[in-house]
Amino acid sequence: MEAGIVTKAKRVLIAEDDVTLATALTKLLEQAGFEATSAFDGREALDELQRQPYDLLVLDIRMPVVDGFQVMESLQKAAPRPKVIVITADTAQETVLQAMKEQVYQFVPKPFSLRALVQMVGNALNEDVPPIEVVSARPHWVELLVPCHRETAERITNFMAQVKGDLPQEVRDSVGQAFREMLLNAVEWGGRFDPSRKVRIAYLRANRMVMYRIADPGAGFTFKELAHAAIAYPDDPIAHMKVREEKGLRPGGFGILLTRSVVDELIYNEKHNEVVLIKYL
Repeated sequence: MEAGIVTKAKRVLIAEDDVTLATALTKLLEQAGFEATSAFDGREALDELQRQPYDLLVLDIRMPVVDGFQVMESLQKAAPRPKVIVITADTAQETVLQAMKEQVYQFVPKPFSLRALVQMVGNALNEDVPPIEVVSARPHWVELLVPCHRETAERITNFMAQVKGDLPQEVRDSVGQAFREMLLNAVEWGGRFDPSRKVRIAYLRANRMVMYRIADPGAGFTFKELAHAAIAYPDDPIAHMKVREEKGLRPGGFGILLTRSVVDELIYNEKHNEVVLIKYL
């Protein structure tokens, strides 16, 4: 069985006005062992959600009659509320931020791989960690509390990549990679992969600057303690990998070294449990 696919049937509702896409996704989900149902507009989706509970909703945003955000608004009082994966061709920043406020599991721009989406559905239904808390979701200030869980960190990295849609692709890629490395360091080193602990992240966008601020719940560190990191071996870029393997840490450890190479400023607080990444535009 593929990793991430649940072993018992769970109910998934696909709300998508593209009949061909909805039908194909429904068939693939059924083949993966889910009980899948299609709704071809928002009103059909609401009727189906009232008829029976669902574990997960795959939801298009721009649909006739009732749109995806209206569907999500109706779910606010649902108990239990199904997890939501948004699939949409509308990647406007306002749409991404609104989806973030609604605490959707993932934001997937069209076109996408159907099989990758089926895998994401399985991951969503298997993942039992506290939700991401949204402190602020404004275009120039996004702030979140993220559980110290590797898959959640990867997921929010993908989400944040959509928020920076107006930046040049080169900047999006480099800053996004640096953010990912530092966030993974925070959930691993500061949070010890304990989902009950949270990393606070903030993304600030000014006219001439992009800034990330990442604060982890750990006690901090000194650079002398970083035998597991690439930065400790400037003349041997792979020496740290053996140390990481011995410590049972995830592969990688290039976070600080990589980040310094792609951002303009990297600033730590005194305890080294909070870091600011700055990229000038």
